[in-house]
Amino acid sequence: MANLGFVGLGVMGSGMVKRLLSAGHSVTGYNRTKSKAQRLLDAGMKWGETPRAVAQAAEITFSMVTNTEALRAIALGPDGVLAGLGSGKVFVDMSTVSPAASRDLAAQVAAKGAQMLDAPVSGSVSTLEEGKLSIMVGGDRSTFDRARPILEAIGPKVTHVGGNGLAVSMKIATNLSLAVQMLAFSEGVLLAEKSGISREIAVEVLLNSVIASPIVKYRGPFVLKMPAEAWFDVNMMQKDLLLALEMGRGLDVPLPTTAATNEMLTAARAMGFADKDFAVLFEALARMAGMKR
Repeated sequence: MANLGFVGLGVMGSGMVKRLLSAGHSVTGYNRTKSKAQRLLDAGMKWGETPRAVAQAAEITFSMVTNTEALRAIALGPDGVLAGLGSGKVFVDMSTVSPAASRDLAAQVAAKGAQMLDAPVSGSVSTLEEGKLSIMVGGDRSTFDRARPILEAIGPKVTHVGGNGLAVSMKIATNLSLAVQMLAFSEGVLLAEKSGISREIAVEVLLNSVIASPIVKYRGPFVLKMPAEAWFDVNMMQKDLLLALEMGRGLDVPLPTTAATNEMLTAARAMGFADKDFAVLFEALARMAGMKR
């Protein structure tokens, strides 16, 4: 069993730590707000006063934060993860951030004699709890082989996609489709509903049709009842779409459906839905269509 660290104990980070503890690993954790980590502390997690302290205590330190700026905040500076790394240690960032920023941080980690992997995930709170999360990993192959058994305690499908930064590139390419599919599903439901079919029946038919991808199956029901707590909110999804659009410009890849969906996320924010799960795209579109619950 490994001696691990984990920085960033939000909804997904907390769920990952639970799985690591259940697998028998020792975990030292840090979160900006300590009170949010109390259930994990009660479950046996140790506490690190700073990200640096977590990295000093662990063989492999994981992080799961909201964006590129948050990653830099927990990684850099005198109390950051980087300051606690040394020869033989591994830093695994599971956040969805700028690929260029991830590669830059990996170079700084290597200068400390340590190794970094970018390891974002595909899935949600429900897939994590069910043990069905898939993980993409970028970085040195031997470092990947070392971390793989631990990553498999978080999710059973772990794939090495190439060098540093390529896993976050793959994650961004994946996430743009989540939002696009949710918007297309919403369009179908609303078109059916406004033609005279009940919303509930339209959802049932679509969830049992050829368009029912995994994302549609687990988020489609949200058009009938949104979760009390966002699994992945509008701000977070729009952050990922903006990263995708930035990549598209740099690589000369047109992303027309991504651009249109990004505009709908802006509309959702303007309607006050920024902190709602991004499935609220349906409600934003419904208002534009003159539909009410």
